[in-house]
Amino acid sequence: MHRRLFVPGSAAAALLMLAIPASAADFQPGAPGIGDPYYPDYGNGGYDISHYDLRLKYQPGTDRLDGTATLLAQATQDLSRFNLDFALDVKEILIGGKRAQFKATGDHEVEVTPPAGIEKGKNFTVVVRYGGTPGKVEVSGFTSWLRTPDGGVAANEPESAWWWFPSNDHPTDKATYDVNVSVPDGTQAISNGTLQSERSQAGWTRFAWRSNKPQATYLATLAVGKFDITKDTTANGLPVINAYSKDLGDNAGAARASIERTAEVTEYLETVFGPYPYNSLGGYVPNVTTGYALETQTRPFYSPRQFANGSNVSVVVHEMAHQWYGDSVSVKGWKDIWVNEGFARYSQWLWSEKEGEGTTQELADYVYASHPADDAFWKVAPGDPGPENQFHLAVYDRGAATLQALRNEIGDKAFFELLKTWPAERAHGNGSNADLIALAEKISGKELDALFQTWLYATEKPAAPAAKRSAAAPEQPKSWKKIAATNGVHAH
Repeated sequence: MHRRLFVPGSAAAALLMLAIPASAADFQPGAPGIGDPYYPDYGNGGYDISHYDLRLKYQPGTDRLDGTATLLAQATQDLSRFNLDFALDVKEILIGGKRAQFKATGDHEVEVTPPAGIEKGKNFTVVVRYGGTPGKVEVSGFTSWLRTPDGGVAANEPESAWWWFPSNDHPTDKATYDVNVSVPDGTQAISNGTLQSERSQAGWTRFAWRSNKPQATYLATLAVGKFDITKDTTANGLPVINAYSKDLGDNAGAARASIERTAEVTEYLETVFGPYPYNSLGGYVPNVTTGYALETQTRPFYSPRQFANGSNVSVVVHEMAHQWYGDSVSVKGWKDIWVNEGFARYSQWLWSEKEGEGTTQELADYVYASHPADDAFWKVAPGDPGPENQFHLAVYDRGAATLQALRNEIGDKAFFELLKTWPAERAHGNGSNADLIALAEKISGKELDALFQTWLYATEKPAAPAAKRSAAAPEQPKSWKKIAATNGVHAH
């Protein structure tokens, strides 16, 4: 509230200036993109979101989704209008309880003009009422909403939110979530975090899920269908919820034999990365035709094809390692993707070593020997692969080989201290390649620019291998086929 001040003398004008709010000319539109060079129109400027409250109703038979999203936000500038990333049809938008003007722009943007300018630092609430059939919506020729015989699934990277809730769609704007979904009785809705309640009324069942730690938009997931659900607790008392489509066919046994080891895998990874950062864990396998998996926070998504050749705990290791590297500590920009994928792949190598199926050095040697100098594998720089190569094999295998080279250079003590310090210092935040390199140098006391330049940024095969090795070609480690089966883990 601004009160007019009546002050005698020359001081009056100065005090009046202090009391006058920003003029209309001072309010500017928020940028339609957050500034990521890989995806210039992803995310938005001018505000941060702290919480999403989603109340949804989904009809599996028709793929109809209706929802009301309440977004708690704060202006980071004097804001005249702002954008939301969203691709379904918007019916109404309220800001502070008042109707706002809006229009669709581009292929996944909604431009919102509030009834009055929003001052920098002010908290405000946005309510969006919307609906549509997400399975029919394509953006740039693709969809992140996967239809199944009995429902639908939202799971993709780097974007999936557009198909089921309006958002500020970039990993640097994390938020907590309440996801409430009504589905026909006999159908389940799976999402992130903990299941707060499950209630049935008039032929519909409402599932209420809560993510109480900051979560990037692409890590939010929703799966509706008919699932067999298993529940357990870890040794530390955390709830474990796994879900399997009832129609997985021949892949059902292998999927269960893998996913049911999630708690065991997590407890091992705690010895490597430190305490698990969330209050629930698990995984789900819907009956989709895709082949990838995704580290959706607390509850990774797995395609049935991941288990077509039998159980594969290695893919569970990969996705659960992401809970520290990728989920708790997310990228600052999508060019930093190596910090996610290199560490997740290296965790598979560590698991291999633990299981006696090949050491991390043997796996690094095998990667190095498997790609001759003229192989395109060496033309992709994991430290900045470009959006077209964001999920290239080099980001995974060369990224993991970088970590083995670093381990050899700084020694096990400093290396494993780094693996725990990064997620401890940046829990529920973001980090870049440069941040990681700086931390490695701080912990080791060594100058590491040359090592990282060689392994992350040079577009040629390193002249020096990760460690001394014989001239003979290395034998294929026993774990290699299981790890290689996850090469397309994020290839969508």
